[in-house]
Amino acid sequence: MTFAELYQPLSPDVSQRAQKVKLLICDIDGVFSDGRIYLGNDGEELKAFNTKDGFGIKALINSGFDVAVITGRHSQIVQQRMTSLTVQHIYQGQEDKLIAYQELKDKLALTDEQIAYIGDDGPDLPVMEKVGFAVAVNDAHPLIKKLAHYTTLLPGGFGAVRELTDLLMLENGKPLTSDGTSA
Repeated sequence: MTFAELYQPLSPDVSQRAQKVKLLICDIDGVFSDGRIYLGNDGEELKAFNTKDGFGIKALINSGFDVAVITGRHSQIVQQRMTSLTVQHIYQGQEDKLIAYQELKDKLALTDEQIAYIGDDGPDLPVMEKVGFAVAVNDAHPLIKKLAHYTTLLPGGFGAVRELTDLLMLENGKPLTSDGTSA
């Protein structure tokens, strides 16, 4: 099974970039979620996460990739969800995402070319300009889509992360059946 058979054809450049990736970094709002934040009368915050994205993240981790999230907001919901997906690198409250990016890069001893980042809006731009494989969700701001090496067919919160994990796994010779149970 090829990525083109499942989603869309890839350019040779995108394929080559994906084959170098060792770490996937994801934004949260607008990428893992649809970007909406639900607030209850008592200040309770709710977000919706797609189980397909969760399955893809767990499968990617189980295939030997590192996964991180960098988000500008603080949320216990994000901590719980990412912990349940066994994401080891969770950076919240990052107004300057480049600081967390550099820390991750140093900690994991990676080069820019070995890192992919998926984002949707302005705060993601500085990191996307650095990484070897910049990805925009389908409903990202036009500026982000213009900068991206690849734009997903699916919008944020509706399987875009899963699409990217499938791309990374298939372009690196990993089966999509890798265990991502209980996502």
